[in-house]
Amino acid sequence: MSALVYGVTDYVGGRASRRFTPIEIAWFSELTMLAVFGLSVPLLVDEGPTRGVIWWGVLGGAAGSLGVLGLYLALSRGNMTAVAPITGVVAASLPVAAGLVLGERPGGLAACGIVLAVVSVALIGGVFGATHQHVSASTIVLAVFVGAGFGLLFISFERAGADSVLWPLLTSRLGGVPLLGAAYLVARRRGAAGPTDRHVLRPALVMGLMIGVANGLYLLSTREGLLSIVAVIVSLYPASTILLAITLDHERASRSQVVGMGLAAVAVTVITLGS
Repeated sequence: MSALVYGVTDYVGGRASRRFTPIEIAWFSELTMLAVFGLSVPLLVDEGPTRGVIWWGVLGGAAGSLGVLGLYLALSRGNMTAVAPITGVVAASLPVAAGLVLGERPGGLAACGIVLAVVSVALIGGVFGATHQHVSASTIVLAVFVGAGFGLLFISFERAGADSVLWPLLTSRLGGVPLLGAAYLVARRRGAAGPTDRHVLRPALVMGLMIGVANGLYLLSTREGLLSIVAVIVSLYPASTILLAITLDHERASRSQVVGMGLAAVAVTVITLGS
C-alpha cells in the first residue's frame, strides 16, 4: 500500500507541476506535513520521542529533501530519462545492502524476488530509453546522489520506526523544512518561483497528506518485515504512477516499462512467497 500511495502522490505532483514549479509544490507540501503532524502526533502519542527517533527522523527528512532537490536539478537539465533508472536502482539497492549489514538474511526465494524487483525498477524507470542520449559524468553522479538520498530516507525511517511509528513523521520535518525552505527562498530570488499562488495550496495539501500516509504505511511495514524486502517493494512505486498516466492521461508506456511492470508483479509475488 505504501508503494501505491507514493506512486499516486507522484502522479498528483506531476499534474500539479504543469501549473506550478516543483519547488513550490514541495515546499508547501512540507509545510502541510509539518502542520498536520505537529498538531496530531503529540496528541496521539503519550511518550515523547527518544533521542534515536529524533536523530534518525532528522536524518531521513534531510536525506529525502536533498533527494528531491537533486531530482529537480536533474529535471532542469532535461536528463530525467537517463537519471530515473540509476536513481531507482540505487534507492532500491542501498536499503538491501544496509539490511544485510544489519544482519538480515532473506530466504533464497525472497532474495531472488529482491533481484527481480531491482531489475524491474530499472526497466520501469526507462533503462533503455536513453540509448542515443549523451549523459555527462556529473549527471550520473547526480543520479547516484538522488538515489542515495531516497535510499537513506528508507533506511532512516526503518531505524526510527523501530521505537515509534508516529514520531518519525514529525521529527523528519525538522530535517526537511529548513532545506526545502532555503531552496524555495533561493528559487524566489532567482525568479524560478513567482509570488505565492493560493491555488498551489490545494494540490500541496493533498500531496502533503498523501506523503504522510505513505510514510506512515512504510513505517508500519518495516515493523512487520525486513528492511531489505520492504524498501525494495516500496521502490516499485513508479509502476502505479505510470499506470495512472496510461489510464487517465492516455500516455503510452515503452515496451521496457511494460516488461518492468510485469516483472514487478512477479517480484512481489516471489518475495511474498519467500517471506
